[in-house]
Amino acid sequence: MFSVTVRDHIMVAHSFRGEVFGPAQRLHGATFVVDASFSRPDLDADGIVVDIGLATDQLKAVLGELNYRNLDDEPAFAGTNTTTEVLARTIADRLADAVASGALGAGAHGLTGITVTLHESHVAWAAYERSLPGGTGGGAA
Repeated sequence: MFSVTVRDHIMVAHSFRGEVFGPAQRLHGATFVVDASFSRPDLDADGIVVDIGLATDQLKAVLGELNYRNLDDEPAFAGTNTTTEVLARTIADRLADAVASGALGAGAHGLTGITVTLHESHVAWAAYERSLPGGTGGGAA
């Protein structure tokens, strides 16, 4: 399996519901380093997994919808604890939508998976891995 990873970061504010979160139940800020890995079993006709420039641009666009926001105020997260795990899934799903729409180029239709890792610090992170439909290397989504 081949993979390519691109990296960016986001800064958000949010709070959590539930005693398990202790002081994080109060509004607080978080900065995440975000890695998005795109995978496929074979390289495309150009010998690449995905266009790194397009992957970088799409990660930046997806993160731009979250960056410098209080996630408690975002309708997409109403009633949801925006844990690191939930944010990893959200970002992966939005990147999958970008692949399906063709925003990562025609060659990206051969991708079979995306893994998004959010690093909360140098000692703690969470990831979400998802498969992509199709992944046959050719046709349109």
